[in-house]
Amino acid sequence: MYKEKPPLVILTGPTAVGKTGLSIALAKAIGGEIISADSMQVYRGMDIGTAKIKPEEMQGVRHHLIDVCDPTEDYNVARFCEEAGKILSEIYERGHVPIIVGGTGFYIQALLYQVDFSEQDTGGAVRQKYQQILEENGARYLHELLRDVDPASAEAIHPNNVKRVMRALEFYELSGTKISDHNEEEHAKEAAYHFAYFVLTMNREMLYERINARVDQMFADGLIEEVKGLLSKGIPRSAVSMQGLGYKETVAALLGEMSFDEAREIIKRDTRHFAKRQMTWFRRERDVIWLSKDEYQTEEALLSQILKILREEEVI
Repeated sequence: MYKEKPPLVILTGPTAVGKTGLSIALAKAIGGEIISADSMQVYRGMDIGTAKIKPEEMQGVRHHLIDVCDPTEDYNVARFCEEAGKILSEIYERGHVPIIVGGTGFYIQALLYQVDFSEQDTGGAVRQKYQQILEENGARYLHELLRDVDPASAEAIHPNNVKRVMRALEFYELSGTKISDHNEEEHAKEAAYHFAYFVLTMNREMLYERINARVDQMFADGLIEEVKGLLSKGIPRSAVSMQGLGYKETVAALLGEMSFDEAREIIKRDTRHFAKRQMTWFRRERDVIWLSKDEYQTEEALLSQILKILREEEVI
């Protein structure tokens, strides 16, 4: 169907910047289908804390990789790339344009450059070693071990993302190579698609206000009840899904380890920090088209600029 590379549109940016509404308008304008690149929205029953789009908000636009697994399952970048790859083929067969929408930059990078994140077979010994260190000393200590051997990875990976911290430590011990260097080499590959990579930004103060308001809205919409329901279904506190922002703090409050007001403020603070790390990630990416929402008076004007760029770049 395509002479060279198939087209791909990426619309990303920090949490709460306003990707969802714009992505719907863009999809309707170009005959697009949306593939979610959000490591939390894959989980069924985790709707409020992930700010998941509601079916009525989709306006008939087809969405993929939302609600595809149970909260007891581990979802990772390898699974995302495999599933997204199949969906891309189906979208192209339908003659539509795929739009990757979401803030998990790690997933976007892996898909775009077909990065090899395949895990080496450790035989369990190295993993068991770091699991024991984790249990005896905690996540922060494990993260400091990573900072000692691979500062770039430690900067990119949050201490609470224990799975990725352990993976990076394992990789270093087994190969003698920093996983950040390995990923950089993989990233140097040529992209598999003819793509346009848009990153939405806005004034930091305004973004932080939006984040704070979103967290307040989550509590008003029933975040506490949602987490109670997950726990009542037997989802363990230790599940990867329950380590997500908003969930681990609410669990702690439900167990009496902090007040709900404290949990709310911690979620706001950590979400602001998360947005900052997202921006750091996108700044490291190449071939990114930055779009500051502050420079456009209306959403329509912003959409027009995106469409203009897509035509100029011959993506559509």
